[in-house]
Amino acid sequence: MSRTHDYRGMFDAAGTRTVRRRQVPEVPAEPGLVVEDPASGFCGAVVSITGSEVTLEDRFGGRRVFPLRPAAFLHEGAPATLVRPAARPAGRTLSASGSVHVANLTARTARAARIWVEGLHDAELVERVWGHDLRVEGIVVEPLHGVDDLAAAVRGFDPAPHRRLGILVDHLVDGSKETRQARDAYRATPRAQHDVLVTGHPYVDVWQAVKPSVVGIREWPTIPRGTDWKTGICARLGWGEPADGARRVLGAVRSYRDLETPMIGAVERLIDFVTAAGAGEPDDQG
Repeated sequence: MSRTHDYRGMFDAAGTRTVRRRQVPEVPAEPGLVVEDPASGFCGAVVSITGSEVTLEDRFGGRRVFPLRPAAFLHEGAPATLVRPAARPAGRTLSASGSVHVANLTARTARAARIWVEGLHDAELVERVWGHDLRVEGIVVEPLHGVDDLAAAVRGFDPAPHRRLGILVDHLVDGSKETRQARDAYRATPRAQHDVLVTGHPYVDVWQAVKPSVVGIREWPTIPRGTDWKTGICARLGWGEPADGARRVLGAVRSYRDLETPMIGAVERLIDFVTAAGAGEPDDQG
């Protein structure tokens, strides 16, 4: 059986073979961008860039300087040319959450409404990305230090139309204890179904809501049940103690782009809920 081949476009009019060069994309070297130097195998996040060099930092805190050459790095597994980011245009600037930054902001008097999160790391992550928005709106974020008795906490807060409550929880998936606690929270008071909103993300811990590439890893390791998740992660990645891991993870987050979509959506819904019409009266204590 004979085979036919399509040679169209492979040779020019003079019969010379046409060489097609694959274009290598140019990638702006924004701080936090994770790339790999294939020659050395060094993988790290961009720390700084000059006209001729880029500094990368790996997950252990080690830094190396590399020359900027065409197609010299791998970005998401493919060759890339790093270039200096374009200068931001003067005028309107954006906050870390992507909202318009309000210049010369004086924080609004705190509303009676609140946003609760599970722990200190959750609160720090929300503040890092949405802090500007929260001060514009006068919303206070408070850590619960766990949600073991969420219904009792909701009853103590006594939500009302002018005092709405938004709650962010980890691991909000079918069958989890957090999902059961969320259902109990909605039954805690007669007004809870109207003036309480529980949202969350599917991740075991809020660290996992940070994109792996942001902290210089390919994926978050799977930790066996029965092992404290943060302790297990730090052991697997050589990050030391959980406090060391927290500084590494939270310190790497610069904007909403560093977070997974479910986390972004959950927090945005809570902010919209507690700032809706009728929830705007300031706290009596300011």
